[in-house]
Amino acid sequence: MAAGGSSLFSGFRVLGLYSSHVPHVLRFHQKHREFYLVTAVGTRFYTYNVKRLGIIAISNSLSDDITCVAADRMLVFAAAGRVISAFARNKEVVMSYHGHKHEVRLLLPLGDQLISADSGGDVIVWDVQEGDIYLRLQFDPMTFDMSAMMHPSTYLNKVLLGSSQGALQLWNIKTSKLLFTFSGWSAGVTVLQQSPAVDVVGIGTATGRIILHNIRLDETLMSFVQDWGPISSLAFRTDGPPVMASGSPQGHIAFWDLEHRQLVAQQRHAHSTAIAAATFLHGEPLLVTNGADNAIKVWIFDKEGGGARLLRNRQGHSSPPTTIHHHGNDGKNILSAGQDGTLQSFSTVHERFNKNLGHGSINRKKEQRKKVAYEELRLPAITAFSSAATRQSDWDSIIGCHRGCLATTTWNYQRCTMGAHRLLPPVAQRDTVATAVNVTSCGNFALIGTSCGRVDVYNMQSGLHRGCYGDDEIAHRGVVRGIATDSLNQLTLTAGSDRQLKIWRFRSRKQEEELTLNCAPASMKLHRDSGMLAVALDDFTLLVVDVETRRVVRKFAGHHSNINDMTFSPDGRWLVTVGMDCTIRTWDLPSGCLVDCFLVAMAPVSVSMSPTGDFLATAHVDSLGVYLWTNKNLCGPVGLRPLPADYQPAVETLPGVTEEDGAEQEVMSQEADLVYQSAEQMAAELVTLSLLPESRWKSLLHLDNIKRRNKPAVLPVTAASAPFFLPTVPGLTPHFTLPTSTEQEAQSKLVTWGLLSQRSEFSLALEASVNTLSFDRPLQILKDSGPATVSVELTCLTSEEGGASSLFLAFIQMIGSMLATGRDFDLAHAYLALFLKLHLRSLAKDAVAMAALLHLSTRLEAGWAELRASFDQSLCLLSYAKNALL
Repeated sequence: MAAGGSSLFSGFRVLGLYSSHVPHVLRFHQKHREFYLVTAVGTRFYTYNVKRLGIIAISNSLSDDITCVAADRMLVFAAAGRVISAFARNKEVVMSYHGHKHEVRLLLPLGDQLISADSGGDVIVWDVQEGDIYLRLQFDPMTFDMSAMMHPSTYLNKVLLGSSQGALQLWNIKTSKLLFTFSGWSAGVTVLQQSPAVDVVGIGTATGRIILHNIRLDETLMSFVQDWGPISSLAFRTDGPPVMASGSPQGHIAFWDLEHRQLVAQQRHAHSTAIAAATFLHGEPLLVTNGADNAIKVWIFDKEGGGARLLRNRQGHSSPPTTIHHHGNDGKNILSAGQDGTLQSFSTVHERFNKNLGHGSINRKKEQRKKVAYEELRLPAITAFSSAATRQSDWDSIIGCHRGCLATTTWNYQRCTMGAHRLLPPVAQRDTVATAVNVTSCGNFALIGTSCGRVDVYNMQSGLHRGCYGDDEIAHRGVVRGIATDSLNQLTLTAGSDRQLKIWRFRSRKQEEELTLNCAPASMKLHRDSGMLAVALDDFTLLVVDVETRRVVRKFAGHHSNINDMTFSPDGRWLVTVGMDCTIRTWDLPSGCLVDCFLVAMAPVSVSMSPTGDFLATAHVDSLGVYLWTNKNLCGPVGLRPLPADYQPAVETLPGVTEEDGAEQEVMSQEADLVYQSAEQMAAELVTLSLLPESRWKSLLHLDNIKRRNKPAVLPVTAASAPFFLPTVPGLTPHFTLPTSTEQEAQSKLVTWGLLSQRSEFSLALEASVNTLSFDRPLQILKDSGPATVSVELTCLTSEEGGASSLFLAFIQMIGSMLATGRDFDLAHAYLALFLKLHLRSLAKDAVAMAALLHLSTRLEAGWAELRASFDQSLCLLSYAKNALL
């Protein structure tokens, strides 16, 4: 059976993606007087303000990963494969440039032109506005493989090109002539950067040498040697001190004093990977860096001796996360452990609430003293962790076990640091490692399972060992695969590779029940509120055990590979599982059926449902981000049906990646068709109020008092009379008109009484509506008018004011029509009250109008009687509910 995607979850956004190996671009907004940072992440680029590193815009997605970015005053250029796209307003593509036959790897905006170079040796100069090719140059990669490109300051139409062979060439792109060739320094050029001095260019080489060269005189001014390998980036400080910064593939930054020609400071391990780009803000002591470690950092130079310190940063995992869990009961924070060894917290509200708890360290004091190698003290990646927010303000609230390590570490969420305790069992066998951990709901105890079958209990506050489960201190005859405790610390559940699921008393640590499984369990998850325990087995099946009855109540089969992780919905109704078969499946426990299943491009390794049920978070293989999926069931009713056994799930796009243009338009059109239009009247027995403000109808009966209160103290001076009179169009608002020549000849000097009587638009519309019995037009005129205009219109209904006697009856019929439909209930009563106040004496002399009023009065009394009965019934129910609850 074919499928159409997920009916329960919809992609929302991705957390923790900030940067890649693509060098960033710095822009300055003249109007805002602020610097903006552009970084590429996959098929999109993000725009941040440097002042707070807050995200400003996210571009639309391209068809391929972005290889390089550049920007001028108006546009941002991004190259993806062989195509270059120009973005306006940091979001939408306004122009595409096609012409390269190989992957584009260098971009350089130059005035109204854009210069691009690909890996095949083609250099194309584009007209930015028209998208046409202005000039094409061809280089042989064997003799001149272009690796860097820059525009020398004050050199009009000149471009300096660097090659991996070491030679440099200066070209005039207007005349397409080669002006000069620099022989080089027997090393490949990796970076070209303009210095603050005119004619002086900074050149970084693959051997770690930095040359400051005067290109006008072809003279080398000075050179430096960096011991960390090739130069990955160069930047010059422009706020006063003559300092140059150079980046390295190891993530170190060196700062050179150009006046004294010496190294003044160094920033080791600024990034965990190569420095992709480093840029000084013009006129400010700030340095912006980014790298492939998914980090953006801003450094400020306020230390003595010319050193820099970290001012602000945005950092995610540099290696894919392996385990994620929601922390706390509000569902706003997601704890994530990555292969890079860090433990981080991502906020679903705003990025400024993100936290980095850092790396695990064998000895924190020695690491701070830096007396040993940087990597020797780092603990391996966290394989499993557990947290409880109950006592996190008092002591450590997170515990994690590391790959290949017996010792488990505690972490403090409040201080964002590694905790004070390293928990080790009193007796340990050789080659034993910690495999499973759990923190009780009260936050006082931690349970740790090991590969030798031990399950130990520790106190989280003191870190002391409090006991061990099982006879001879062995809980299982194999590796402990999972540990869980209930919400009241009454029971402890453990599962091991010996195919045993055991239930223990928490305090006495005595075994109460033992269930033998058909296959060894891989992992387990307990929903504490409902007492349901989900166990994933090595044969790709799932078991759901009721802890109270100690029986297997559900068994699910459907995954075709290892089940990596699982999570319960807050109410315990759904069980969401993810596996290496790239599927995310949702099982309904009451019915025992699969109700939702969809495929993703990368296999999910971990999943966590928010405690509030609004988001589902997933982590995937070879992806640095944490993906959020919205729960459609919270937004509206979702029809979930059992899926058949032959169900073929469809691929669902990961959040942050859009579909093709055609599919996007199709989805938009479908969503437009599904928009709900509210009816003007929900039911015939109901009454509907108007959407007009109360000031439009509440003050109709008090206009005389309002006019008297607002009467000016000094009468306005009337303007001088016009020397002649122009004919006007009949109506309340005078409009001048000029008769045509034919009308002037045929116009009679005798004026009839009918021409002197002025009829308003409302009166004409009301009179015309009597025959059709549709009063929508006159009612809309009154709705669009203010209180004073409504009073004038109703006053003009009498024959003395220019109206007709039939208008009384027409207005009464209009009010009756409003009461019959039940719409605009408040306006009908307000207009009727003003009408009776103005024309009560005239109505008493009109027998037909009085008969219509009596019929309308009967309808009003009947309507109010029904409303009064509904009000009394509702008040009675509310009073009963209030008294019953209290």
